Amino acid sequence: MGLFELMGSLDSISIGLWVTGAMLLLVVIGVRVAFAAALAGFLGLLWIFSAKMGFEKGFMVAVKMAGTIPHSKVSTLALSLIPTFILIGFLAYHAGLTRALFEAAKRWVGWLPGGMGVATVFSTAGFAAVSGASVATSAVFARIAVPEMLKLGYDKRFAAGVVAAGGTLASLIPPSAILVIYAIIVEQDVGALLMAGFIPGAVSAVIYGGLVIILAKTRKDFGPPVTGYSWKQRFESIPGALPIFVVVGIIMVCIYGGVGTPTEAGSLGAVVVLTMALIRGMRLPQLKESLLETAKLTVMIFTIIWGVLLYVRFLGFADLPSAFSDWITGLEQNPMMTLLLILCAYAVLGMFMDAIGMLLLTLPVVYPAVIALNGGEAVTVAESAFGVSGVGCSIWFGIIVVKMAELCLITPPIGLNCFVVAGVRPECSVQDVFRGCTPFFIADVITIAVLIALPNIVLWLPGQMGFS
Repeated sequence: MGLFELMGSLDSISIGLWVTGAMLLLVVIGVRVAFAAALAGFLGLLWIFSAKMGFEKGFMVAVKMAGTIPHSKVSTLALSLIPTFILIGFLAYHAGLTRALFEAAKRWVGWLPGGMGVATVFSTAGFAAVSGASVATSAVFARIAVPEMLKLGYDKRFAAGVVAAGGTLASLIPPSAILVIYAIIVEQDVGALLMAGFIPGAVSAVIYGGLVIILAKTRKDFGPPVTGYSWKQRFESIPGALPIFVVVGIIMVCIYGGVGTPTEAGSLGAVVVLTMALIRGMRLPQLKESLLETAKLTVMIFTIIWGVLLYVRFLGFADLPSAFSDWITGLEQNPMMTLLLILCAYAVLGMFMDAIGMLLLTLPVVYPAVIALNGGEAVTVAESAFGVSGVGCSIWFGIIVVKMAELCLITPPIGLNCFVVAGVRPECSVQDVFRGCTPFFIADVITIAVLIALPNIVLWLPGQMGFS
């Protein structure tokens, strides 16, 4: 039997496995996720259609599908959130709001052990509430917080590590671009996912802050606390950071209060920050840079989405998601153990792929399996395997898997946040940043364990909106 005859004799599941294996090989050898996924998706569609209707007709169908998928999927209104969220972050930086936020955090919590580290954690969390992009958050605070900590005698590995880890909070705290992408992939309400990220994001920031205090208490020469600020000086720092809280309030009121859609919340937030930036003296070159950086990051994200959506369409024709779901639910072991193994697989996969690409590639297969493990989309809390309803499971799993995606931002060898911090701070090597992130990796594991054990942390706010 020749090669082409062998290829034509394979069923759709086998084709799906072969194409997926080839795509993962391309990613491992260094091909960008967007291009690896697009190539694999197109060739997979060509393979399936050629086996059914011959090469010529199969090629025409595959080409037409490859040409229509990007527009039909990316033209959705929900994706318009992404550029507005990213724009808010860059405008806030050029308006000086990030430095004002860090100064306020330093005055209010700098007196704690490891106070500058704690201030960095909470200021990155605050900036995450208007940014939506982890990489941008890390880049901004690498310029602001790291020099301040180095002046006070903090170890450069810790200083770089806390900034890289703090930047990951933007993946969870709304407005989060990656939560929007998750909601679109699994076809869930964007507003519910964004609201679900608030409390887990705050919990994650508190655990980070607690870790910094413990490290300061147990390590010698960790770095002095910042003292000497009067209550008057503390209150004087609030107006400078106030626009951040205004934007957070707008997002909360629009989404939680039902006043507007998430898209309208993002647009209004961008207008507020732009107004504040102009009042604070932002000039045309700074505005131009903000717009260009927003465009670059948006194009990168959309390119990944385009490529992966083509691969996802192929998966649907190959029927691989349902086959994987049937296999997972057929395993004779506790569903929670299966879930933990899936999360461990994400931790390993995150060492070799960026967060958005990893979720886009895996969720079409993994998400249906997790919902089936819990008991299906219509399951009640009492009958479920994980203690959450069918609708609640889609939200709960989304927050957990996005938190897992945060790990890949600070784990070698990919660790994008670590490379960004090292690029901004020449005195800190990539190895220094990775070492500084190690304690925060442990903190993230603790956070994930808490979210798994106490799903109401995730589901309480969406429950108030009618999602549970």
